[in-house]
Amino acid sequence: MADDDNDHFGAVDSIPSITFPRHCSALRKNDFVMLKGRPCKIVDMSTSKTGKHDHAEIHLVGVDIFTQKKYEDLCPSTHNIDVPNVKCVDFQLISISDDGFVTLMKEGGDLREDLKLPDGDLGGAIRSDFDNGKDLLLTVLAARGEECIIAIKNNTGFDEGEA
Repeated sequence: MADDDNDHFGAVDSIPSITFPRHCSALRKNDFVMLKGRPCKIVDMSTSKTGKHDHAEIHLVGVDIFTQKKYEDLCPSTHNIDVPNVKCVDFQLISISDDGFVTLMKEGGDLREDLKLPDGDLGGAIRSDFDNGKDLLLTVLAARGEECIIAIKNNTGFDEGEA
């Protein structure tokens, strides 16, 4: 009977956590942190003096990595705060549809078509460079199940191998 109870524990897939705890006093400017439930990049921080509860507080100011909205929070220096797992991946731009969705290719050849061009100057620059025949790499930032295109660069490695 004991063997039957453990059968369903045999195969477990490893799923990475979307956040992990980090000591507030270990945070630095330009680190990523969760503020008000949003993944942010720290743009300013300051430490207050030790108060009546023997905790210095850290004042964090961050900018949401997806919306660019500013968030602030206070955290006792001895406490933990959630830090998002942030990943940046470069994809080769294959095409841009009429409705603004891009077709991107990973290094292994896998295609994805679920991201839209960003609004503003970056989106305009991507469309303009692509329409002018440039071979482009787009950098996609991912955290907490959200993704967005954050940068563009010329794909210099693509043409070197073909000659």
